[in-house]
Parts: sequence; C-alpha cells; structure tokens
Amino acid sequence: MNRQAQAVVLFLVGGAMLHAGFTDLYLRYVKAGLRPLLLAAGFVLIAAAVATVWYERRGGEPHEEHGHGHVHREPRVSWLLVLPLFALVLVAPPALGSYSAMRTGMALQKPFGFPALPAGNPLPLSVVDYAGRAVYDHGHSLGGRRFELTGFVALDGNGEPYLTRMVLNCCAADAQPVKVGLTGRIPPILEPDTWLDVVGTYTGKRVKDPVNGSVIPFVVVSRARVVKAPADPYESPE
Repeated sequence: MNRQAQAVVLFLVGGAMLHAGFTDLYLRYVKAGLRPLLLAAGFVLIAAAVATVWYERRGGEPHEEHGHGHVHREPRVSWLLVLPLFALVLVAPPALGSYSAMRTGMALQKPFGFPALPAGNPLPLSVVDYAGRAVYDHGHSLGGRRFELTGFVALDGNGEPYLTRMVLNCCAADAQPVKVGLTGRIPPILEPDTWLDVVGTYTGKRVKDPVNGSVIPFVVVSRARVVKAPADPYESPE
C-alpha cells in the first residue's frame, strides 16, 4: 500500500478502536480497566493517519513508484485487509460461555486477604470473591451471611449445574472459568448459558473439577431467577 492507503487503514483501525471504547463493545475483547488505554491508542492511530496525509499533501513521497518506465500500483486485493475492521464495528462477537467453561479447568487464584464484608442482606458478591472465600478461607469470612451471585449456567456431563463467570487477566484470549456448584432450591429446568441471579448461603460442600482437579465450592440456593446478561459478562481476579 502507498502512504495514503496506509493512512486510510490507520484511520479505520483507530476509528474502530474508538467505537469499541466508547460503547460496551470493548468489553467483549478486554477487561474494563483497559478502556482508557484502548481509547488512547485509537486517538494516536487517527492522529498518525492525519499526519501521514498532511505530509503527503505537502509534497512527500510520490504515491506511485516508477521503474523502467512502468507504473507500479498496489494490488486492489490488499484492500480486503479492511474487511475485518468493518466486522469489528458491525458484528459483536458473543461472550465466552458454557462450552468454553466446561472444557477449561477451574482457574481460581488465592486472594491476598479476606477483608471484612460490607453490610447487606443479601450482599451482592462476585462469583470470584465468593469462590475465593469459600475455597481458601473455608467460608469463615462469609460469616453465615446471605449472598447474591450472578453468573451463567454451565452443565457438566451429568447435567449438574454450575454458576459460572469467565475471568479475564487482560483480554478474552486468556479467559478462564470460575465455577460455583448449585444446591438447594434449584430451578427444575436449566439451560446452558442462561444467566441467573442467585441468593444463597455458604456450604462446605465441594467437588473436584474433572478437567484439572481444582476445588469447586458450592452455594445453597434459596432463590434463583433468570436475568439478562450483564453489559460486562466477565469478571477480574480479586
């Protein structure tokens, strides 16, 4: 590609990054905390595109190269490189769900500590926070409280349900599941990838993940209702 064509591609890439960053689309690719960096990168690319066009119009390098009296033009097929950008803008990829979760081992990291929980009954708690306290603190910091957890349903080979969230360290490429088994008043029919809001209490029941042998804690469900998927379907390590 010549300089002007490169500027167009830079502008489109930057515009796609800004579009994703100013909407919830970016949450399908990276963790929420990376939004400022994504926006900054988009602005830098657009600025680079504008600067490239400006220098070209000031009499920079010619747009076409000549050799032995012939004009060498860039192959038009190179513009197909732009098509993935339109896919990024027009088509939002689905969030990782139960298919990936049940084929990937539990990926729970040990927390640095267990700070006192705030007031609330039930207390909204992330799946990662509940699982960390249940596994590594054996429920002591949960204190017999009632908690509200939100996640999607994943079913194992025997049809046993797990409330699950995919956890990002950086981006969707490194997503790994954290699973919490459900017992108690579970809805009789649960479909994979259905999002549930669950109210329940800690139980010492636990099983081993058949994929990697990690411990999966459980929660005793007292109420469960189907909800819409959140804008940010992923969680981050506590």
